[in-house]
Amino acid sequence: MGVDLRQVVAGILTITMFVMLGQMLHRDYFDSLQEKAQGDAQDIEFEGSKVSVKDGLVGTVEGSKGLWMEDNTDLNPCWPTLLSDEAVSSKGYVTFSLTNGPEYHISQISDAVMVAKHLGATLVLPDIRGSKPGDERDFEDIYDVDKLIKSLKNVVKVVKQLPEEVSLRNMAIVKVPTRVTEDYIKEHIDPIFKSKGNIRVASYFPSVNLRKSSQDGETDPVACLAMFGSLELQPEVNAVAVSMVERLRTHSRKSGGRFIAVDLRIDILEKKNCHTTGVVGSKTCYNAQEIALFLRKLGFASDTTIYLTQPRWDSSLNILKDIFPKTFTKEAIMPASKRSKYLESESSEYENVIDFYISSRSDVFVPAISGLFYANTVGKRIALGKPQVLVPAEISETSGRATDFISPYISKKNHLAYSCFC
Repeated sequence: MGVDLRQVVAGILTITMFVMLGQMLHRDYFDSLQEKAQGDAQDIEFEGSKVSVKDGLVGTVEGSKGLWMEDNTDLNPCWPTLLSDEAVSSKGYVTFSLTNGPEYHISQISDAVMVAKHLGATLVLPDIRGSKPGDERDFEDIYDVDKLIKSLKNVVKVVKQLPEEVSLRNMAIVKVPTRVTEDYIKEHIDPIFKSKGNIRVASYFPSVNLRKSSQDGETDPVACLAMFGSLELQPEVNAVAVSMVERLRTHSRKSGGRFIAVDLRIDILEKKNCHTTGVVGSKTCYNAQEIALFLRKLGFASDTTIYLTQPRWDSSLNILKDIFPKTFTKEAIMPASKRSKYLESESSEYENVIDFYISSRSDVFVPAISGLFYANTVGKRIALGKPQVLVPAEISETSGRATDFISPYISKKNHLAYSCFC
C-alpha cells in the first residue's frame, strides 16, 4: 500500500499545531488556580504564553549579550498627584503584624494602610512574626522605620507603639481580603471600628494572583504607595544584600556583570508534589535539572552566574552546578562576618528578605516555584524597570528563544503594578 505524502505532511502539521497550542495553554494556565487557604501561596500555577514581545516593552541587548534584556526606564509612579495633601487621624488605632515573609509583607502593609487611611485611624508600627511559635522580631530589625513613616506622612499617621491606656485584649480582630477596597472598608470594617474604637487587621488571601482585573477599576493610589513606596530594608540588612549582588556581578564579568536569580527551594518542591497538568509541557514547579535544561536550551552560556534562593547547598542541585558551575546559594556569597547573624539564626526572616531583594534586582528572574513570591517579585521588578522574568517550561526542541517565555504579567502588562506605574 502506497503512502500519500500529502497525508504525511498534513499529519506533521497537525501534530506541530497541537504542540504549539499546548505550549500556549501551559503558559496561560500557570497562574490560573486560586489559593484556597490563608498563608498557602503554593496552590496556584504559573501563567504564561509563548509571546512576541512588542511595543518596546522589552528589548534585547545587541551583540554577544543578546539573551540579556535592557532595563525599562519609561515607567514612573502614577500615584503622587492623586494622594491627599494631609493625613487625618481619629482617636482610634489600627494594629497588624507582618507574617510569612516579604512576599506577604507587601500585601499586608498595603491592606493595613488602606484600612487606616479610609477609617481615618492611626496606624501602629507592626511586629514581624515568623512561621514558628515565638519567632517574633521588631519592625526595625528588618525594615527602615523612618522610610515607612516619611513615605506615609501625607496619607496616614504612624506611631511606633500603642499608648499604654489602649489594651490589645480589647481590640476587635478584623479579617480583610488582600487588595481590600475602600467600598469594602466602608461596608464591613467601618461599623466595627466605630463600635470598638480600635481594631487589629489580619489579611487573608482568597487569591495570590496579582493580575489586574477589569472589575477592580483603577488601583487605589494609597494602596500603590503602600505596596511600592513604603517598605525598604533597614541600612545594615540592605548593605548585606547589596554586597551579595555586587559579588554575584563580580563573578559575571564575561556577561557584563549580569546574573540570573532562580527561586528554587528544595523543601517546597518536595511539599508541592510537582506534577504535570495534562497540558503539553506544563508543570506546577520545576527541579534543578529541569531549570538547568531550560536555561541551557535558551542559550545561556555555561559560565553564566546563577543565584538560588535555596538556603543551603543540597546534593540535588549538583546537576545544575554541573551545567552552570557558577551557581551559588547564600552561604557562598554572603560576607563571612555576617553569616553568624544572618544565616545561623533560628529565624529565616533575614534570609527571606535577602532572597526577595536579590530576585528583584537580578538581570533575569526565573521562578521554579509558583506562588506569591513569584507574583510580588514580578511586581517589584516592574517598579524597578527589570522586565526579564522567564517562566520555565519543558522545551521539546533543542533550543528556544528567551522572549518566548517572558512572564505574561509583563508581556501582557496585566500585573496590578501596571496600575501604579505609567
